[in-house]
Amino acid sequence: MNKIFMKKALEEAKTAEYLNEVPVGAVIVREGKIIASAHNLRETLKDSTAHAEVIAIKKASEILNNWRLNECEMYVTLEPCPMCAGAILQSRIRKLYIGTFDPVAGSCGSNINVVQNEALNSFIEVNWMYDERCSDIIIDFFKRRRNK
Repeated sequence: MNKIFMKKALEEAKTAEYLNEVPVGAVIVREGKIIASAHNLRETLKDSTAHAEVIAIKKASEILNNWRLNECEMYVTLEPCPMCAGAILQSRIRKLYIGTFDPVAGSCGSNINVVQNEALNSFIEVNWMYDERCSDIIIDFFKRRRNK
């Protein structure tokens, strides 16, 4: 089941890539069903907070009519940045599934750990899926960008 949800997050990342956005996708699942999905729209919306995770959290909160997403899980293709990790923490998502690590801004264990941090009283369960497709889409995107 986890692979199905990560596949949907990857589809969202591909949509972002098509829009010339950094290809990151996120899916929020509750009781085994996708309730929200999103992709990066920072360039499109001219909004520095329009990351896939934040957009998905907003959509899920609207659908559930509640900011508390404690019965939800998130699947994201790239390890969340500090802002997104903070949003995940604040939304009370209980489990986080990550497709690949972010060696630059990763905030769920690779550089810093916002979501499992005693000082922040945060103990979100993190599951590293290490999906090669999630790594490849990011690597290829930035290679193309550098070669332009």
